[in-house]
Amino acid sequence: MLRSFRIGSLFGIPIKLDITFLLVLPLFAYLIGSQISDVSDILNTTLGAGIDIGYITSGVNPWLFGLAAALGLFVGVVLHELGHSLTARRYGFPIDSITLWLFGGVASFTEMPEDWRQEFAISIAGPIVSVLVGVGSFVLFTVTPVGFDGARFVLSYLAILNIALAAFNMLPAFPMDGGRVLRAFLARSRPYAQATQQAASIGKFLAVLMGLFGLLQFNIILIGIAFFVYIAASSEAQQVTMKAAFQDVTVADIMTPAGNLHTVSPETSVAELVQRMFSERHTGYPVIDTSGFDNGRLVGLVTLSDAREIKPVERDAYTVEEIMTTDLQTISADSDAMTAIERMREHNIGRLLVVERQSPTQTQTQPLGTDGSTEPATELREPQEGDDLVGLISRSDVMTAFDIVQKSGAVGLSQTQRAD
Repeated sequence: MLRSFRIGSLFGIPIKLDITFLLVLPLFAYLIGSQISDVSDILNTTLGAGIDIGYITSGVNPWLFGLAAALGLFVGVVLHELGHSLTARRYGFPIDSITLWLFGGVASFTEMPEDWRQEFAISIAGPIVSVLVGVGSFVLFTVTPVGFDGARFVLSYLAILNIALAAFNMLPAFPMDGGRVLRAFLARSRPYAQATQQAASIGKFLAVLMGLFGLLQFNIILIGIAFFVYIAASSEAQQVTMKAAFQDVTVADIMTPAGNLHTVSPETSVAELVQRMFSERHTGYPVIDTSGFDNGRLVGLVTLSDAREIKPVERDAYTVEEIMTTDLQTISADSDAMTAIERMREHNIGRLLVVERQSPTQTQTQPLGTDGSTEPATELREPQEGDDLVGLISRSDVMTAFDIVQKSGAVGLSQTQRAD
């Protein structure tokens, strides 16, 4: 979803196209057009469509009607995702966007519901809309006069395809709609994280079966869907498990305190920096300026990738100040640990500097969840004089803490520490 662009909005929800959609649309049009004779014969037999096969297969008609059917299919996909989105918004969950891509469509939620009733309603809404679209297409097909062969082909094709889409989405292959319905029912009697793990295991098993079937049928699209389902199920299960493990855990609980950090000064040469990285086995250092300040001031961050930009023979001539990054991702110590994890994932960075801002006007807040609660937000900006470095949280800190929580069975690290 990194190469998408907005084409409009519906009900205030941005509609985007991923670049892969522009590749799959002509493919679908070609596949439908190449099979238009056989499909028309089936429609004539099952629905009494009365389609003139000679007309619909003549000239460029197969490709025109194939394109019309492919576009109609993706309109149905947008309506399917709108069903999910509008239902979620009814429960107070903001929707970032709906994106059409290689395997159909996806609605991006800011936050997923953990109430099983809400998840069931949101998950089932999409297939219900697909069924309604299929029924609507069939009604239009029945009122279209015989002789309008192209229109009757497209409408009858979409009627069947949307019903099939609803049925396929109800397979209990998490995170497809049916898998989310399954998780909702599992969450009625067990913790949400456990229900997610069980639904994801079933989803991955079905994805393997789907992939094997796709291999036997030489169906590239089915193989791709199976791969996507397997990866998505694993990823969401891990995220939900991590969220449960870090419930009530703050950044302060798992960060490396400032007193234990290795830092460098702006005047340090790049050659010395590289030598320290080699001997201390660190790939990133906060840069602290101690001139004129009692405890030093955070002025930047320097990493191994910054040092690599300088040729080895020139490293004695360059200082850390000349290569360091001053646009920093910072976070406050009392922020939720999951906020830090999501920010590192979002910006594809390995560490966040933890700072304490002396001026209250420098602390920003952002709403979280549906209850209007807030917490200090991370921000991308140059360090200020009021910023005191109190620690650093890295991916290794997160994974170490996660491993300890899982093995010890503890869920509230912060609660345990505060009780001491």
